[in-house]
Amino acid sequence: MRKDIHPKGYRLVAFKDMSNEHVFLTKSTAPSRETINIEGTDYPLIKLEISNTSHPFYTGKMKLVDTAGRVEKFNTRYKDHIDKKKAQ
Repeated sequence: MRKDIHPKGYRLVAFKDMSNEHVFLTKSTAPSRETINIEGTDYPLIKLEISNTSHPFYTGKMKLVDTAGRVEKFNTRYKDHIDKKKAQ
């Protein structure tokens, strides 16, 4: 194996799924400007839009996560097609 190809400085980092507020700790080198206090200890915080606790593939539920109006734009553009499908 090649030496010195992996980053140094792994530490515990809190990742927070912003769609359902789920927080989990894991080791990472990802930079962070924010911190979060968990059980009296401060950890660097990385905010996620989606994780395994909210992704439809893992949850088995079709849940739309819309951060920039994309779902409304899609529904507006394809409204006639969607209505025809529902009528069938």
